[in-house]
Amino acid sequence: MDDARSVLGGPLQMCSVAPMTGFLRDGACRTGPQDIGGHTVCVQMTQAFLDYSLRQGNDLVTPVPEYDFPGLQPGDRWCVCAVRWLDAAEAGVAPPVILDATHARALQKVALADLQYHALLTP
Repeated sequence: MDDARSVLGGPLQMCSVAPMTGFLRDGACRTGPQDIGGHTVCVQMTQAFLDYSLRQGNDLVTPVPEYDFPGLQPGDRWCVCAVRWLDAAEAGVAPPVILDATHARALQKVALADLQYHALLTP
């Protein structure tokens, strides 16, 4: 991909290509100067987080075809803003994090220990 690093220090892994995620819509939580929101945390959506986001004014459920946005469902993986994820964590509704697909820049806003606490456990 490129030299982007994950919060674990290794190469940044893909978050999702179905649906296609990332600020650059390339499947990874890569970021750059244009990404004002810092879409750096790869999560697996939960209904609780989708409901929370909607209450905060960020509708992640409704499709927006003109932006190739399919709308998200529980179980989908998506790159979310680090600050929004932290707000959700503080509200008790943080979705699980995929650490090797979460960009190291997220550590500017969120402690690694918090991300690890909410890490998606895979069999």
